Amino acid sequence: MRLFSRSLLLTLVATLSYAQLTIDQKLSDFQALAGLYAKRYGPYEWKRDALGVDLFNIAPWLAQVQASKNDLDFYDVMSQYVASLNDAHDVYQLPSNFQASLNFTVDIYDGKLLVDAINRSRLPASEFGFVTGYELVSIDGQDAQKQLDGLLRYEIAANPRSTRRLAAQLLSFRPQVLMPHAADVPEISVVLFRRPDGNLESYRIPWAKSGLLLTNVGRYTTPGLTGMTSLSGIPVADPPSASPEPDETPAYLQVLNRLQNCRLPDKAVNGFGAQTPVFAASLPSSFVLRQGRSVLDPFFSGVFSANGHTIGFVRIPSYAPINTTAALAAFQSEIAFFQANTEGLVVDEMRNPGGSVSYLNAIVSYLMPSKWRSIPFELRATSEWVRAISISLVSATALGAPQKDLDLLQIIKYEVVAANSAMRGRTKPIPLDDLTIDRDPAMDARGNVIAYTKPLIVLVDEMSASGGDAFAATIQDNARGPLLGWRTMGAGGNVEAWEAGTYSLGVATVTESLMNRKDAVVTAEYPPAPYVENIGVRPDIVVDYMTTDNLKQKGKPFVDAFVAAIVAQIQAKQ
Repeated sequence: MRLFSRSLLLTLVATLSYAQLTIDQKLSDFQALAGLYAKRYGPYEWKRDALGVDLFNIAPWLAQVQASKNDLDFYDVMSQYVASLNDAHDVYQLPSNFQASLNFTVDIYDGKLLVDAINRSRLPASEFGFVTGYELVSIDGQDAQKQLDGLLRYEIAANPRSTRRLAAQLLSFRPQVLMPHAADVPEISVVLFRRPDGNLESYRIPWAKSGLLLTNVGRYTTPGLTGMTSLSGIPVADPPSASPEPDETPAYLQVLNRLQNCRLPDKAVNGFGAQTPVFAASLPSSFVLRQGRSVLDPFFSGVFSANGHTIGFVRIPSYAPINTTAALAAFQSEIAFFQANTEGLVVDEMRNPGGSVSYLNAIVSYLMPSKWRSIPFELRATSEWVRAISISLVSATALGAPQKDLDLLQIIKYEVVAANSAMRGRTKPIPLDDLTIDRDPAMDARGNVIAYTKPLIVLVDEMSASGGDAFAATIQDNARGPLLGWRTMGAGGNVEAWEAGTYSLGVATVTESLMNRKDAVVTAEYPPAPYVENIGVRPDIVVDYMTTDNLKQKGKPFVDAFVAAIVAQIQAKQ
């Protein structure tokens, strides 16, 4: 039952907030948050053994809760507890939509904080003459790099480079949903930039503020919050129901959607989840666009020539299209065209936030011309999952669900019950979207393979996240073609949002499983393990997009590198 919308919730917070939470209320809500992770957090053992993080050790955190002077300080403790897991999926969110912005963004190129976007409707060039490529030196006299160090805890992203890049966005954009003290900025800041020639320029830039500012929550008992949507866009979980309300998604599909949800929330990084490639302006002059003229197109695709070869290009912006059926039909059509008209294919999934495992694997099936291994998951075997899947199986049976859905629910139920009964933390690796880990290539109605059979490469970076991690891991585990770019983020599981405390109204996202790869991955940073979490997926061909030259030349050096790589793949097969 959906009792409160997010907008109504925010109004309640704004209008009823007249007192600070009591110490007992704070302790109660923190223990609720810690209990949520103790029960549901899939990677617990991995974090404990590989990173030395034990979420069960809450005594130091309780001391910080008791020492918090006000509600915002308390929210900061809640946020930092979740951040300590070093998990890109897991974040504590405040019930606030307040934000402050300087209307420009910076990212990290060659270790420098360089401007990569400016809102000229707010900062006209006639008054604010800095341009893309200027280095951010300081804000209000505080060194920008040192400020960045203090912001990392609000944008934890599983590995240091991803975390630092995401946190760089917070230098000029302060959302209170993530940062309790986001309002602690002046009306105008003095911002110092360094030009490419080394000279300095200073500007007085106003902070644009919007939304309802949260200062305290108030001492009152809150109504139920089921049916909410977190500000990350991830629905807050409701207990499954055997009798869904009219016009609602059946309970069994709700459970499967939860299991298959591998997506990060939107981030301020330029091009994150965008349809158009970040390097679109530097695609070869021979490039002919096919998809991407309309914002409704699910992909950006086209064809270009290089060294006498015809090459296809397709960007997958996310694995959460508006219409899955239409997107898959469009992808099938593009693959059929590429199969008939190209000698090689470049697949771009840089800055991809992920999405549905089911959709992701359907996309993969059009790129694998023979039997292939998908990425299974070790799912946290909680009693809640036993209940949810059991009820969903009853619901699916009563509703006459397709047999494949009944079989999938039955298999997952069996494995969760077995792990739960044996007191194991997680199930063995199981598929969450099909009956088997090993899959067939895409086929037509007559059983003919319609997957792409020619050489391909996949472009990845540290913003290829969650489902983007899984896609890269699948391509690499099946030796389908080389990955080119940078280590992916390492957000390796499915994620769910939950109410996190009766009094403070926060929402926490929780990773419930671990992606499991074909073989253990050996790295210098972590113990050998078959996981994507934190480890990420390492490229076969290392090419760094985040360089000053790429920023200045709109990605041309990177484009030249991947064009050379796909040409080499084509020629190696001849």
